[in-house]
Amino acid sequence: METQSRLALIARLEAAIHECLKDHVPAEEPLAILDFPDIRNCGDSAIWLGEMAYLAARHGKRPAYVSRLDDFSARQLERAMPSGPIFIHGGGNFGDIWGAHQDFRERVLELFPDRPVVQLPQSIHYQSPERIEQSARAIGRHRNFTLLVRDEESKAFADRHFDCAIKLCPDMAFAIGPVEPAGPTLPVLAMLRADREKAGDADLSAWPDLPVEDWITESPRSVQASKAFGAASALLSLKPAELRLAKLDAAAHNRFRRGIRQISRGRTIVTDRLHVHICSLLIGRPHAVLDNSYGKVRRFMAAFSGGTDLSYQAKSLGDGIAWARQVAGDIAGKAAA
Repeated sequence: METQSRLALIARLEAAIHECLKDHVPAEEPLAILDFPDIRNCGDSAIWLGEMAYLAARHGKRPAYVSRLDDFSARQLERAMPSGPIFIHGGGNFGDIWGAHQDFRERVLELFPDRPVVQLPQSIHYQSPERIEQSARAIGRHRNFTLLVRDEESKAFADRHFDCAIKLCPDMAFAIGPVEPAGPTLPVLAMLRADREKAGDADLSAWPDLPVEDWITESPRSVQASKAFGAASALLSLKPAELRLAKLDAAAHNRFRRGIRQISRGRTIVTDRLHVHICSLLIGRPHAVLDNSYGKVRRFMAAFSGGTDLSYQAKSLGDGIAWARQVAGDIAGKAAA
């Protein structure tokens, strides 16, 4: 991939998102987005905010119905929008690593056989052949399902196994656009996964002075306060759907701001999280990138985001740290000159 500026990359990927989605967003009918990520991971909130930003900027729309996994109601969806497409939140949970999300999307396909259903960009990973067959049956029965995927390997997998429309599409977080960061306070910050997608237990003993964090720690009180504020801002609408959307949007903004503040502290960053990579591009921060447990980060960079001088695909944790320290030193030296 030819090296380009981050602003050109962000603009190009947002335009590619529009090319994938423009024919699926109706001008007159309402739409729904399901599976809001009410979780601590800031990256999922970045995806959600990109989805909202895309609909607003390109179509002047907000969803008529949104839900989390645990408060979805088919009856409420039909009441809020008797017609129109259903979109399912994007991310990296298509498959059997995060089974509850796959169960949910297959349930949606079963409940709404006559509605267009669009899966926003996902990475695909299965471990069980039986689970692949189950998903293939659910998709095959629906006949009006569009699957957007974030990398070539996911597209090839979907082409082999699923009978539906399949498109390669960038991650929705790029629709947020460039983000202004805070000033750095650390030379290097390591943002490494602490969940089931981590590539292994990294031995960090060689770098005892290196700050190592993840971005799945949050203050429940802060999130609840943001939801309450969001609901208060929508009280005049008196519409339950607007109240719910305002609360969830506020929580997503709270988490996204927390993530941006956290990674902005590093003059350079080392990470194995896809959305630390994406958000580092949005804020213009140099970063070394390691892969997650099943190749999601590498695959996405190969398809879309590996073409700037800001990101370095490290061969190992030590290689990534060495690169980040060298770049941080160079930046500090230029600033002092």
